[in-house]
Amino acid sequence: MAEITTDIIPLEQAGTLYGLFRERLKRSPHHAAYRSYDAKDKAWHDITWEEVSTQVARWQEAIEKEGLEPGDRVAINLKNCKEWVFFDQAAMGLGLVVVPLYPDDRPDNVAYILQDADVKLLFLQNAGQWKRLAPSITEEHALKRVVINNNDDDALPSPAVYSDNWLPENWGIIKDWDNEPHQLASIIYTSGTTGRPKGVMLSHHNMLSVSSGSLQFFDVFPTDIFLSFLPLSHTLERTAGYYLPMMAGAKVAYARGIPQLADDMLNVKPSIMIAVPRIFERIYTRLQAQLADKSVIAKGLFKTTAALGWARFKHQQGRGWWHPSFLLWPLLNKLVASKVKERFGGNMRLIISGGAALPEQVAKLFIGLDMCLLQGYGLTETSPVISVNSPESNIPSSVGRPIPGVAVMIGENDELLARGPGNMLGYWNNHKATSQTINAQGWLHTGDQARIDEAGHIHITGRIKDILVLSNGEKVPPGDIESAIIMDPIFEQALVVGEGESFLSALLVLDSDHWFALAKDHGLDGFNHDSLNDKALHSDIVKRLRQLLHDFPAYARIRRVTLTLEPWTVENDLMTATMKIKRPKVIIHHQSDIEAMYTS
Repeated sequence: MAEITTDIIPLEQAGTLYGLFRERLKRSPHHAAYRSYDAKDKAWHDITWEEVSTQVARWQEAIEKEGLEPGDRVAINLKNCKEWVFFDQAAMGLGLVVVPLYPDDRPDNVAYILQDADVKLLFLQNAGQWKRLAPSITEEHALKRVVINNNDDDALPSPAVYSDNWLPENWGIIKDWDNEPHQLASIIYTSGTTGRPKGVMLSHHNMLSVSSGSLQFFDVFPTDIFLSFLPLSHTLERTAGYYLPMMAGAKVAYARGIPQLADDMLNVKPSIMIAVPRIFERIYTRLQAQLADKSVIAKGLFKTTAALGWARFKHQQGRGWWHPSFLLWPLLNKLVASKVKERFGGNMRLIISGGAALPEQVAKLFIGLDMCLLQGYGLTETSPVISVNSPESNIPSSVGRPIPGVAVMIGENDELLARGPGNMLGYWNNHKATSQTINAQGWLHTGDQARIDEAGHIHITGRIKDILVLSNGEKVPPGDIESAIIMDPIFEQALVVGEGESFLSALLVLDSDHWFALAKDHGLDGFNHDSLNDKALHSDIVKRLRQLLHDFPAYARIRRVTLTLEPWTVENDLMTATMKIKRPKVIIHHQSDIEAMYTS
């Protein structure tokens, strides 16, 4: 059997993101680039790099007729699909700056970004998006053209047009354009938990350097298939799930959506997947729930397999002794671990988790079931990867070691500082925020507290702005406590409070599917809102939290709770488009509840 070799495009040879695309086209014209599901014939279809280049040329022809100048901003608000790539590469090939938008973001937030970035052309998924957005567009916007991807029957008033009517029927070849690698390529707006989002300016070199550096931590082959489901507007997916596979010559399959993710994994059989911890947390809780209905023997077999697999992993990493029980692994793998791996398609060899902290017990379970799960870390402002674990040096409680070219250090208040080629050019039209984030020596302040172990692995210990200081002076990072709480399937969301108080309390959003069973167990009417305030229920919830947090220090004990069935969402402006809870806004929203927990 022939050995599989890599086909990595060097950073210097790519030059720019458009240069990367052109070099991949030159190397692999007939290799499958992207795979998509067609709802009409209910089948998956591949498109080659040569076919992609044909479509990029078509989009370039259409965009060029709009009279835009190099440096002008164009925005895209689309779910993950090959058209995202067509538009992105066509725009960059014309020297334009791409502004990605989150498909689920609020219209008023999108309108703000369009105005702030002075966007002249906007590419949308469907007419419904434009109908919701149009009332927020004013004379202060520079928007000249809105292109709708899905052609509906509804008529569109100018400046909106359906893509089929806008794209030319005849066109030439892709532009022979190249530019300076350090030129602005994209403005990515961070969906901040406080205030208006800031536009992060990233150059071609910023994102290319991170893709190149990450590829030195793990192998990616032309035979690999990535499953793309994180929004391409998320910098992690864009850099690691779009540009990185292009650099390596791997194929990308676009998932239909989170509801179909399980089926898509079975059909696509991906070998690499990039995801946020919440995906693994939900699979973890689902496995635990299914296990609860199994026999004592089945439960014991599952737990034994995971524990043995974890011990075996530590031995392979050089952090544990060999044990004779490892000889049982082939049998346990066949009976238990392989069954879980089959749910991921049976071909998964690498999973990258980023965007938030991955709970250690979740990582231990998947790794114990023989899955290569690597946690990484970074910010939009660092394009985004600062560090990642590697298969050979994987410490799941850490976020790995800095990728090549990135330097890190611990600053005041244990803050992690980073300096490297992925550091942003700055914030768009916001010099003050830029100077507050990147100091004169080029060190970027991450806002996260960390420690670096002897092996160079970074361990995130807290978030400076989110630290709660109790009245006794104890400093409490609430993030880890909240992550532990939502491991219990009855809790959908959690926010710990207690700034300046003598003890911690928690705002808890209950999972609606579990609420009625919980209410019934306590003799309560699940349809009566007052049932959420039942004292006996609260007492049992506090006891439940005590068990969940038994490994935490004494200061992490939750003494009072507020229960609600109203989730914190993007729509009610209590969550960002990247699914981060807007802590200050949630606290204001529940101010009376918080006061009641500390005065009753």
